[in-house]
Amino acid sequence: MAQVNDEELGKLFNEQVERLQEGQFLVLYWATLAEGAKINYNITNLFDDLKSARVTRTKQTVMGIAQALENLCFIDLREEKNRKNIYITRYGAKALETIIKQKRYTGKKSAFLEAQEK
Repeated sequence: MAQVNDEELGKLFNEQVERLQEGQFLVLYWATLAEGAKINYNITNLFDDLKSARVTRTKQTVMGIAQALENLCFIDLREEKNRKNIYITRYGAKALETIIKQKRYTGKKSAFLEAQEK
């Protein structure tokens, strides 16, 4: 089995982040905002927000976005009280930071999170 060094891992991470699309960025962004506000953010909330942001209209796409981020270890999906809550990982936080510094995407409002803050 081939050995992978830290430099190669850094390149892999950067390539993974470069391939993230706006919907995936928004998941990381909203999950971070929710955790900061100590609000549970779940797949249903994500679907409603991505639909509102005109990123997608289907639950299948939302699940695909979330599963891809989970496979990259950028988010954790946890079954809690019959809901799949979304939590950002340290790798996801680093990916989000990288995208924001590159100014590739800008955050959009989450209707769910705004309603919770009222």
